[in-house]
Amino acid sequence: MARYLDAKCRLCRREGEKLYLKGGKCYSDKCPIERRPYAPGMHGQGRRVKVSNYGIQLREKQKVKRIYGLQEKQFLRYFKIADKMPGVTGLNLLQLLESRLDNVVYRMGLAASRTEARQIVRHKLVAVSGRILNIPSYRVRLGDQISIVDAAKEHLRIKSASELAGQRGLPEWLDMDLTTFAGVYRELPTRDQLDPNIREQLIVELYSK
Repeated sequence: MARYLDAKCRLCRREGEKLYLKGGKCYSDKCPIERRPYAPGMHGQGRRVKVSNYGIQLREKQKVKRIYGLQEKQFLRYFKIADKMPGVTGLNLLQLLESRLDNVVYRMGLAASRTEARQIVRHKLVAVSGRILNIPSYRVRLGDQISIVDAAKEHLRIKSASELAGQRGLPEWLDMDLTTFAGVYRELPTRDQLDPNIREQLIVELYSK
């Protein structure tokens, strides 16, 4: 599968806002978007042109893809599943993305970023209800317990990530104990508990054309 290997801070600058792709760096004054709040490239500070409705919808889709670290085919597959589910398609989409194992590991404070969470899962350092999994896209079910395997609990990266999570706070839909590196996916997040800067309706409109 293709992966984005360029500097992740360029993605934040391209979207014009923090996507929190680099862990602790995003919360510090070293964040590039704080110093260069314009698009990357030689024309990044150039004259802005008027963006069409389609362009606005496309940028929103690209932004959410980058936040969750997905490729186009993966993202489209999630949308098709969300569209067939009962309820509001946009909220269904966000809840599906939030239920990914790599995202849950990140949300629980076991990794400083989703990229790091994906690496931790790939290295078989995460167990779901006692079963070690190495599939970042695994869909976590309600009531599943997520934990770090005993051999990895002394890893400095995991410890520093939990400290950072303790400072920024943990989501309300998760029960997490940062001292044991274990938690429970208690309930699906409601819309008001998710990022208010995401305009999922624009993505629904884009894919509904």
